[in-house]
Amino acid sequence: MTPVYAGRMEQLLDPVKAKQFLVDDLVEQGFDRVGVLSAEESGDNPHRLKEFIGSGYHGSMDWMVTTQDRRSAPKSLWPDARSIAMVAMNYSPSQAYDPLEALLQKSAATISCYAHNRDYHDVIKGKLKQAAGRFAAKTGAQVKIFVDTAPVMEKPLAQKAGLGWQGKHTNLVSRELGSWFFLGSIFTDMALPIDDADSDHCGTCQSCLDICPTNAFPAPYKLDARRCISYLTIEHAGPIDHEFRKKMGNRIYGCDDCLAICPWNKFARQATEAKLQARKDLLHPRLESLLALDDAAFRALFSGSPVKRIGRNRFIRNCLIAAGNSQDEALVEPVQSRLDDDDPVVRGAAIWALSQLVNKAALKTIAVRYAERETDDDVKAEWQLALENQENA
Repeated sequence: MTPVYAGRMEQLLDPVKAKQFLVDDLVEQGFDRVGVLSAEESGDNPHRLKEFIGSGYHGSMDWMVTTQDRRSAPKSLWPDARSIAMVAMNYSPSQAYDPLEALLQKSAATISCYAHNRDYHDVIKGKLKQAAGRFAAKTGAQVKIFVDTAPVMEKPLAQKAGLGWQGKHTNLVSRELGSWFFLGSIFTDMALPIDDADSDHCGTCQSCLDICPTNAFPAPYKLDARRCISYLTIEHAGPIDHEFRKKMGNRIYGCDDCLAICPWNKFARQATEAKLQARKDLLHPRLESLLALDDAAFRALFSGSPVKRIGRNRFIRNCLIAAGNSQDEALVEPVQSRLDDDDPVVRGAAIWALSQLVNKAALKTIAVRYAERETDDDVKAEWQLALENQENA
């Protein structure tokens, strides 16, 4: 848990001036929006979270179950909290990069825009620590900061603080920032003036629901993470279900479709924080190069990036599925080289990718070399299914 920043015991500023000091400091730190809500607020968070977990929509994210009680209400996390300052930082891509157009470059990979540079957790946490420390010194209040990794339901809290509303895709949308922004929070034991909550402005639009390639939204404002490509490429370990492989296209880390299509993005502007602006080498990385990465090279390429947390094997699994969807014969050799990989999940994904790139005769020839010496049952099953599908095609 993030440590408490303890100020002096006496209150040195009245709440109105204290809030203004904090807001001005956070804006100077580069945050685009700041709003304050009461720590007593929980709204329908407990009900929505219970329904989400009860439906199994959390998939393998068991940490959501173990932190359910603390996640349901802010004061469950810190009983002394009285106010919460929610912050938003824009990470909108430049006009030169269109996430939806990038899907058409099938021999290149697409990485979710939020991961095109430094890990936002580190960027935002560093700025919040500085602002929180100054606020504690100025006011005598105690504070704690949270950025995504703690059991805080940031999106509904941000709506209560007036930063935006949870759209039909369950992400937060802002009339000023569109869909591209990160959230963070400063909890304090000082009672600050609160802001008005935002209201829903989605209207009849359901573009985000219609564009989802895997039908991950069972209804507006509900997400089944088990079907979401962001979940499949980042959170899900093991083989990707065959149902989703072709639908993943060239997405190897996350998916931006429901964000990119949102019409409120007409108000979005390019990120100004340098550490959140895209690295050019991560905009259209070639699959051939990515498939050649060993663990050391993977770690070097994604040092400081959120991509690094999924590990090399899961990353290569995703790249192999993208290669299988590429229709690029030049990727046959890089894919085939992964049939000898130490990780069985990687080998299984390579078999599927190869079956999408070569004809029946070629696959049989390759299988003679690799399938007979395979020892993993799941990989054997991949070989059998790939050969059967080719035979029946």
